[in-house]
Amino acid sequence: MQIIRKSDAKVSLDGPEVVREYCRTDKIWFGTSELLPGQTGGVDPGHPISHETFFASKGHVIVRNTKTGDCYELHQGDLLLIEEGEPHELTNIGTEPALISWCGGPVD
Repeated sequence: MQIIRKSDAKVSLDGPEVVREYCRTDKIWFGTSELLPGQTGGVDPGHPISHETFFASKGHVIVRNTKTGDCYELHQGDLLLIEEGEPHELTNIGTEPALISWCGGPVD
């Protein structure tokens, strides 16, 4: 077992989206995305052999499938299962910062 502190996560920006990748192995990845109200993050092209989950840890977001235009509204405590190859982007439509936890596997 291993504890990975927030301060040890790999931090990057995807547009205004603050991305923290906590772990990535050959079987799974886990991280978070933070957006301020009104912000839209970058487009994730999807994962060809992997499912991904988005869990709304805090806030109110829309996840848009950029291929079909379908939108999925998540409130705090909701989870979205994203199938293989579905491109997606996050928009914070709430009035407070949003924190989305994501996990997927197997790794592409």
